[in-house]
Amino acid sequence: MRLLVVEDERKTADYLKKGLEESGYVVDVASDGLDGLHLATEEEYDVIILDVMLPRLDGWTVLKRLRDSRATPVLFLTARDEVEDRVRGLELGADDYLVKPFAFVELLARVRTLGRRGPPREGAELAVGDLQIDAVRRRVRRGDTRIDLTPREFALLHLLVRRRGEVLSRTQIASFVWDMNFDSDTNVVDVAVRRLRAKIDDDYGVKLIHTVRGVGYVLDLKDD
Repeated sequence: MRLLVVEDERKTADYLKKGLEESGYVVDVASDGLDGLHLATEEEYDVIILDVMLPRLDGWTVLKRLRDSRATPVLFLTARDEVEDRVRGLELGADDYLVKPFAFVELLARVRTLGRRGPPREGAELAVGDLQIDAVRRRVRRGDTRIDLTPREFALLHLLVRRRGEVLSRTQIASFVWDMNFDSDTNVVDVAVRRLRAKIDDDYGVKLIHTVRGVGYVLDLKDD
């Protein structure tokens, strides 16, 4: 089984690599977020062990960009132990979360569990009704019509489809798509949703994006 460790603390990275290789794994190490994301998207790994506080690109952003194309199991290994950090990691698509300092035997057990899950849980192709998303090729279609989206529009649609049926607040959407704290005086989310609707909903009888007044937005098959 092949693992990727994305860890900037040299001592921790060396400890993980040595221990995991002695346990029979093939291990690559990246010392910053950009190198980690490059390896995670260009190579094939069974499990990725990812720190959060990384130079050049933090672990949150690495995971979010990785989930645009890959569903490789990810275990966050970090000193951040607040409940909101764990929730954020899991909501972004992490499969497990372990806080430093950690017992190596526990890390090993969690890696084995993730490795046994086999193929990624979510395919690269998603569909809701006649809407189809190819996350790898970043292509979108409704029926036979191909729809061109900007990178930000694609990220927004991909989020809504992955969380189909779940009402997402403007704060959640801003955090996931723009990686920003939501400012109540800003209508950036509403503007982006309006532009996305113009491309994927306005010309079709069945609407997919729905407004939940006072809360946010949900994507699903239902009548307004």
